[in-house]
Amino acid sequence: MSLQRRPWLIGWEAAKANAAPAFVLQSMMLAILLAYYFHPPSAALLNALADFKQRHGLAFVLIASLIVGAVLPELFVIVFFQRGRVRLQNARNFIFNAPFWAFDGFLINLMYRALAEWLGDRTSVPIVAAKICLDQFGYNLFFAAPFGIWGYAWKNGGYSFAKLRPLLTWQYYREHALPVLIATWAVWIPLMAVIYSLPLALQFPLFALALAFWVLMMTYMTNRFAGKIEADGELPISVVGDVRALKR
Repeated sequence: MSLQRRPWLIGWEAAKANAAPAFVLQSMMLAILLAYYFHPPSAALLNALADFKQRHGLAFVLIASLIVGAVLPELFVIVFFQRGRVRLQNARNFIFNAPFWAFDGFLINLMYRALAEWLGDRTSVPIVAAKICLDQFGYNLFFAAPFGIWGYAWKNGGYSFAKLRPLLTWQYYREHALPVLIATWAVWIPLMAVIYSLPLALQFPLFALALAFWVLMMTYMTNRFAGKIEADGELPISVVGDVRALKR
């Protein structure tokens, strides 16, 4: 059986390729978690961030999602790969990514709140494990991955529903979403263990912080290895899956 017919192998290769930046990000998030519980000045700083998020509510969620998913990647590409020159495709990307990621951020924040309501806003192994399972094997499996895959397929197909319709099949999902999911789980399950070990008010801000670093690392690696900038290219496999990411 060829590699093309074994999507899980493609996902595994993507996970291995992303292992180094994933380890850096996971280590950074673990350090933040430990600092929150064992370093009072860091806890005070993070609690101030949580209070800021609570005061601004939905506005914080939408603006943070827009910055992380739409503004930062395009600015990074413009500054480091386009020598400061803004291209029309950058504007086109922003017009798509802004509402796409704002909506995704809204749903993620809503999910965090729902999980806290259902399972409790407490830190224990059973609660954190249950939240990870519902997040990664529920929300991500049945919504986030297909939302990202088909959303970007629609964009790259010129926003044509006629071109998108043939892709709404199990075979397309299996060949494209499964690799994304495997790469996503390898990176984000450890990250979600950290995020769900924090109070609810800090979960979305820390998710946004992790996603920001991840998107920038993947944008850099993708364009560096390509040797040239493709401003209208698809997001790397690990970012799309994380629709939350390329979700997370």
